Amino acid sequence: MSKSEVICDCEVLHSEIVDHVRKHMPQEREFENLELFFKVFGDRTRVKIIWALDEHEMCVCDLAVLLNMTKSAISHQLSYLRQNRLVNSRRDGKVIFYSLSDGHIKSIFEAGREHINE
Repeated sequence: MSKSEVICDCEVLHSEIVDHVRKHMPQEREFENLELFFKVFGDRTRVKIIWALDEHEMCVCDLAVLLNMTKSAISHQLSYLRQNRLVNSRRDGKVIFYSLSDGHIKSIFEAGREHINE
């Protein structure tokens, strides 16, 4: 432990703050859902797909060429992203195009990119 780290040896220093935060704390299920949501971003291939779809809607074939992967691998990841409601699909004839599900996903992804590039 470095000298700059502060060690707290008290039980509760600011009980009114702890009480306030505890009163507003979400239920355990919400934390579980947040954990699962952010796990989606824990895979580089999925992050690349999200990045590509942030730029433009794309089909599996185009994503496979872009990311130099098999269509099967891309389809597997898109299925996972759809199950977690991060991407939507739309059919145009025989082709299915994928896009980010909503502006929230775009905002979260772009905020993450902005944060790491600061």
